[in-house]
Amino acid sequence: MKIAVIVVRVLLAAMYLFASVSFFLHLMPKAPEMTAAQTTFMSGVMASVYLMPLIKATELVGGILLLINRTAPLAALIIFPVTLNIFLYHAFLGPKDLPLVGAMLIFNLFLFYAYRAKYLPIVSK
Repeated sequence: MKIAVIVVRVLLAAMYLFASVSFFLHLMPKAPEMTAAQTTFMSGVMASVYLMPLIKATELVGGILLLINRTAPLAALIIFPVTLNIFLYHAFLGPKDLPLVGAMLIFNLFLFYAYRAKYLPIVSK
């Protein structure tokens, strides 16, 4: 179980670090053609100006915290809303990448399960 947690933690951290660093350094190529619904959604996100950098900064912080084993339970909590929103976006608007995003959600849920003892004080009386 310990090895599985390390592998999942590092893989999830790598996914988020790659996505956030490539956003901030403009390393990603131009986005492929999008459907009308995806275009509408993304134009709203980009029109807000602050939202995409905030999401990517959260991914960067979450990815770094996942690599630091000491803060991995906190990182799993911080990154979960981002993971869930990415999953729901792809489930409803762009199912082409759903397997990869589904793996990210499963990895995050697996980390919740692995660190469940750390979360018990939060929900206990």
